[in-house]
Amino acid sequence: MCFGNKKDADGDAPRPAHGYTAHEPEKNNRVSLPPQYQQQQQQQQPQRPVQDYAPPPGPPPVQNYAPPPGPPPSQRPAGADYAPPPGPPPGHRPAGDDYAPPPGPPPSQNYTAPPPGPPPPQHDWESLVPDTSLFPPPPSFFSGFDRSPAHNATEAEAEAGEAWCAAYPLAPPVALDPPAVAALAAHNLRLMQPTVNFKGSLVCTAPGMWAGRTERKSADSTIIAYPPLYTPSLHSPLFPTSNPSGLKTIYYEIQLSPHGNPPPGDICLALGFTALPYPSFRMPGWHRGSLAIHGDDGHRFINDRWGGKAFTQPFRAGERLGVGMTFRLAAGSVVGHGPGRIDVDVFFTRQGREEGRWDLHEETDAEQDLPVTGLEGYHDLSCAIGTCGETAFEVVLDPGRWLYRPVGY
Repeated sequence: MCFGNKKDADGDAPRPAHGYTAHEPEKNNRVSLPPQYQQQQQQQQPQRPVQDYAPPPGPPPVQNYAPPPGPPPSQRPAGADYAPPPGPPPGHRPAGDDYAPPPGPPPSQNYTAPPPGPPPPQHDWESLVPDTSLFPPPPSFFSGFDRSPAHNATEAEAEAGEAWCAAYPLAPPVALDPPAVAALAAHNLRLMQPTVNFKGSLVCTAPGMWAGRTERKSADSTIIAYPPLYTPSLHSPLFPTSNPSGLKTIYYEIQLSPHGNPPPGDICLALGFTALPYPSFRMPGWHRGSLAIHGDDGHRFINDRWGGKAFTQPFRAGERLGVGMTFRLAAGSVVGHGPGRIDVDVFFTRQGREEGRWDLHEETDAEQDLPVTGLEGYHDLSCAIGTCGETAFEVVLDPGRWLYRPVGY
């Protein structure tokens, strides 16, 4: 079978191998029919003139799409494509308008009625809790001073006092002989002048009255009275045969001389108590078994060789000052049943009025406070008067001459 048409066969140009010509690509891409079929197709499909291809009736297709209502987008105001929701804007609505309350009465009116009968009894907690406003103020923690703002001894002197206490430990209570008991009952105690550091005089002016004076060069010293003001065999609350009241108070006063009028801070005198023995070359309150209030700074010292704790105002010339201790049977302690315990209070007076008090066993700071052993009512206790520098004073041991009358004396 021969592919191609007659015109191709009559030409002089060579025929491509696949029946295509270089000048008629569209035509030569088709398969040529034999002449008899070509003539038959032309008779069956008559040629249409060019005028038969007229456009369809009506307007062109572009006019079938009507524009949307309203102005064109370029002429619309900003945000016109998004219509606002119905109603006023949120900023103009009344508060709570968006959240309507639920139907029915408010919850406060939905509660059921109380059960029948009287209400249950109320717990009277106020009658069980004590009124803390009557309690004494709590102790001050970390209130100790490293040094006194007035006068201070040297570290070597403090170490010498500690070495003396280590060499002479606290003595057990002694049994007083009859003369000592009689002197104690008559308040006719003897003040023992220190053998070292004390430069001055100490004279008994009347039973229970002593006048003392020290010079400017007098160093630290402690005057101790004998017999002791407190001895367990006669005064302990744990011994009902000798102390049936279960209460004992020891007390004395000192009258400062009005002469000289030294400024506050220069009256280097202390009054307190100490267990025996005690180093006479040291002030009371600085070592074990002793306590005192010091006049140069107003601090209280309890087994404290540093700066003590703030307690009162410094002493002034002409003042009457007093110090006391009260021993009572502790709550819950029964005499004859177990060792028992003694509560101890220390108080201080000025011009015949109590000015301060503290519990010997108050809560203390373990890092600053040392034990109060010797002051708890199980050892003999003597009055202890400390002097340093120039002082002039009277010691009043006679209760008839006191400005303050303590309870339980």
